[in-house]
Amino acid sequence: MEKGKLLIISGFSGVGKGTVVENMLENFDNYKISISCTTRDPRPAEEDGVHYHFISKDEFEKMIENDELLEHAKYVDNYYGTPKKFVEDCLKRGENVILEIESEGARKVKAKMPEAIMIFVLPPSAKHLKDRLIGRNTEDHDSITKRLLKAVEETDAMKHYEYFVVNDQIDDTAKNIDKIVTNTNPDLPSEDEVLNIKNEIINFSKGE
Repeated sequence: MEKGKLLIISGFSGVGKGTVVENMLENFDNYKISISCTTRDPRPAEEDGVHYHFISKDEFEKMIENDELLEHAKYVDNYYGTPKKFVEDCLKRGENVILEIESEGARKVKAKMPEAIMIFVLPPSAKHLKDRLIGRNTEDHDSITKRLLKAVEETDAMKHYEYFVVNDQIDDTAKNIDKIVTNTNPDLPSEDEVLNIKNEIINFSKGE
């Protein structure tokens, strides 16, 4: 049996990564989502074991001690991590596994599993990103500001990614990611387009 492919999907907070992944799971065969563990509180409508495994800080640190995580990181004052066993079991069965994780964790997984495919999801523009964060009404102004500043930090991490997709239409983004995995001519942004979006986000955070 051919081993499954490990797919790492990252992107700025608010870019719509989760919605894209949901679309892939609904519309394409042979994808499994690795559900991360986190110590943050659930947002409205989030379910334990569906969106995340919501656990305490003590429980998370025990998983670190027992080497039960493929990667882990701290992001905006909370731990996030990827349980190891689920990923390894799926790949052995020939199933493709999606890791929706931030850039620090992505690099850790890539170092351990160099065959992983790294994809960074971009917004159509910096303004689009801020509007999405404000529009979802789940966080206060300070949290939104923190996430925008974090986005600026993550522009530097973009250099570690092999592929970029612009999330303008959810269906098209999901199709393009599947085309990357299956090597069937995805419609990807040019280097100049990626650079323009990156610079917009950096300038936007300065109020420009």
